Amino acid sequence: MSDFDRLHPSIRHHIVNTLGWPRLRPLQEHSIAPVLDGEHGIFLAPTAGGKTEAAMFPVLTAIAHHGWKPVSVIYLAPLRALLNNLLPRLELYCSFVGLRVGLWHGDTSPSERARMMAEPPDILLTTPESLEAMLISRRVDQDWLFPNLHTVIIDEVHAFAGADRGWHLKAVLERLTHVAGRDLQRIGLSATVGNPEELLEWLTGSSTAPRRIVNPPAEVLAEPEVTLDYVGTLDNAATVISRLHKGEKRLVFVDSRKRVEELALALRALDVTTYVSHGSLGRDERHRSEQAFAEATNCVIVATSTLELGIDVGDLDRVIQIDSPPTVAGFLQRIGRTGRRAGSSRNALFLTTSHESFLTAAGLLRLWASGYVEPATPPEFPAHLLVQQLLALTLQESALGLGSVTWTEWLGDPPALGQEAMEQAGPLLQHLQNIGWIHSDEGVLSPGPEAERSIGKRHFLELTSVFVADPLVSVRHGRVELGQVPDIAITAAFSVKGRPPALLLGGRSWKINDIDWKRRIVRVEPTDLQSSVRFSGGAQPLSYELCQSIAAVLEGASLEPVTLTARAVEALADAQGEIRGAHPGRTVIVSGEKSPRWYTFAGLKANLELAARLTGLRSQAGQKDNLYITLDEGVTKEQLRAAISQETLPEELEALAATASGALKLEQVLPEALITEIMVRRLRDAASVTKVAAAPIDTAEVAVD
Repeated sequence: MSDFDRLHPSIRHHIVNTLGWPRLRPLQEHSIAPVLDGEHGIFLAPTAGGKTEAAMFPVLTAIAHHGWKPVSVIYLAPLRALLNNLLPRLELYCSFVGLRVGLWHGDTSPSERARMMAEPPDILLTTPESLEAMLISRRVDQDWLFPNLHTVIIDEVHAFAGADRGWHLKAVLERLTHVAGRDLQRIGLSATVGNPEELLEWLTGSSTAPRRIVNPPAEVLAEPEVTLDYVGTLDNAATVISRLHKGEKRLVFVDSRKRVEELALALRALDVTTYVSHGSLGRDERHRSEQAFAEATNCVIVATSTLELGIDVGDLDRVIQIDSPPTVAGFLQRIGRTGRRAGSSRNALFLTTSHESFLTAAGLLRLWASGYVEPATPPEFPAHLLVQQLLALTLQESALGLGSVTWTEWLGDPPALGQEAMEQAGPLLQHLQNIGWIHSDEGVLSPGPEAERSIGKRHFLELTSVFVADPLVSVRHGRVELGQVPDIAITAAFSVKGRPPALLLGGRSWKINDIDWKRRIVRVEPTDLQSSVRFSGGAQPLSYELCQSIAAVLEGASLEPVTLTARAVEALADAQGEIRGAHPGRTVIVSGEKSPRWYTFAGLKANLELAARLTGLRSQAGQKDNLYITLDEGVTKEQLRAAISQETLPEELEALAATASGALKLEQVLPEALITEIMVRRLRDAASVTKVAAAPIDTAEVAVD
C-alpha cells in the first residue's frame, strides 16, 4: 500500500476529481505516514509548497478513521488575517469527509462563539492568544470544549519560535495537554528555518512520542530573477515603481509602517493605483485594500511583513523590496509570493534608499545565494512569562483553585518555559504575594487586590498577549475605523508649528478635527494638507553572519546570480572605496575625513557590548551601528586590543539592559534584578563578541578629496 492509499477514500477521490491534481507534491506525499502514525513533526517546503494540505489531508483521514469527536484538531497561526484566508480552503477540505471547521479569534462575534460552544467544530482555527482567552474565560467550559483534542497544527512555526510568542505558545500547549489528559500530536509548518532539528525538539516539549522532520527535495524551479538597485530616496523609489512593469500587479515590501504610508502617498501622487496593508490599519480597511488588490491588475500594494506569511492577495507578477529585510528567511517568504501562476517565475527587485541599506541588501543576497537560512532561535530566559502564566492559571482554575505547590505542573516536565526560568517560580510567587498581585488562602492561589486593580475585569484579557504595545487611539472617519495608531502619532501631528494637525494613514492625508482622550478616539476628515505619521520602532539588529557577508561583499565577493543595475555597481564601488580593508573574520580601523571607525562587522548586539568596553577610547557614546564603532582620534590597535580583551563590567551590562526598559510583559511587577538579568542575557551576543575580540585588527586610510 502506498502512502497515498492510506488517505481516506473520499479525500483521495476529491484530490483527483474536485481539486484536479494529477499527484501530490513531495511534502504532501511524505507527510502522510508520520501524521497517521501519530508522530510529532516539522514539515518544510518553499512558500506555496502545499504545507497546509500536507498536514490536513492525513489529519482529516485520522479524524474520520478513528471517529474522533470535536474539537479534535486545533490549527494555530500567527495572524488573524492568515486564519481568515485559510478558512474557505479548510472548509472545502473538511467537506470531503463531512467534517466542520470553526474560526475563533478577536474578531469572531459573540453569537458565533456561542454557536461553536454549543456545537464544537471538528477543527478549530485560532491564535495562541485567543486559545488562552478560551482557557481563562468563564464563558467557555474548557472541560467541554477540549477533552477530545488529539492534534495541534502550528502554521508558520518559525514566526513563533523566534519571539516570546513561541514560549507563550509552548506554555499554552502544555496547559491544553493537561486539560485533554493525553499527549497532543504537534505538527509545525514552515517554509524557512535553518535549524529544524532544534526547532522540533523545542516544539515537542514534554512529549516523548516519536518525531520526524519531513523535508523532501523541493521541486526544481526556474532560477529566480533577483535585481539589486540603488535609488537613493523613497521618492526616487516611487518614481521607479511607477515606470516599471506597468499593467502588472506588484507587491512592495517596506519594513516600517511609517515608510509604507510615505511610499503609498508618493505613488498615488504619481497616479499609480495603490493599496496599503499594515498592522495599524483597521481590520475592515485592511481587508478592503487586500481584496481590491487581489481583484485588480495594474496596481501596487505597499505592505509591511504582515503580507509575508502567505495571505492570499491573488496572483502576483512582481515583488519589490524597499531597502532590505533583516533575514534571509524573510526574503524567502517574500520572493515565494511570486511564480505561482503557470508561465510566471519567482522574482524580486530591491530598491535601496541609503548606502547602509544597499550594503545590507547586498550582504543578504550573498547569503541567500549560498543557501544559508537563519536558525529560529527562541529568546533567552523567558522568566517574565512565568508571571503571565501564573496569573492566567489563577483565572483558568478559579472554580477548583490553583495549588501553590502544584501550579508549575501545568507547564510540563521539562517545563515549557525552560528549566532556568522555572527555577524562578518559587521566588516569583513569593514576590507577587508580597506586592499584592497574588493572594494565597490555605495554599489556593487567586489574583491579588493589586492585580485586580491594575489588570482586573475586562483588562484581564491583556494577559493573553505577550506583546508590550504602545497605548493606541482609534482613528475614525465618520463611523469607519481607519486604524489604530500610538499616542505619539497624534502628538507628533500637533508638533509642527504653523500647520493644522494632519495624519497620514492608509496612504492618505487626514485632518484631525477632534480628539476624545477619554474614549481614545480621533475623528478626522480627508485633506490635502501635508501630513506625516510616527510609529514606534528602532534600528533592526543584524546577525553576525549577515554582517560578515557584508564584509565579504566589500572585499569583492561575487553576488551571482543577482543582477546589479548600473546604479548599484556604482554604489558598491563607492562603498568599497569608503570602507577599505574589509575582510570576513578580521576587523579594520578606517581613518579619513570622518572620525575613525572600527569596522567589526559583528552586528548591533555585539557592538553595543564592545562599545561598553571602549568607554575611555570613544566620546560618541550614543552612536549605534551594526557594522562599526566610532573611535576618538589617535586610538591605536594596541589600545583597542587591550580594551576589548577585558571582561565587560557588571555596571556596564546593567546600563546596557536599561536601554531596553519597558520591553517585557508585566515588567512593572518584576523584581529589578530579574529584569536586568533577562535583558542582559537577551541583549548580549557573547559568541560574536568573543570572535571579534580574537580577530586580527587591520588599519586602512580613506583618501580625502
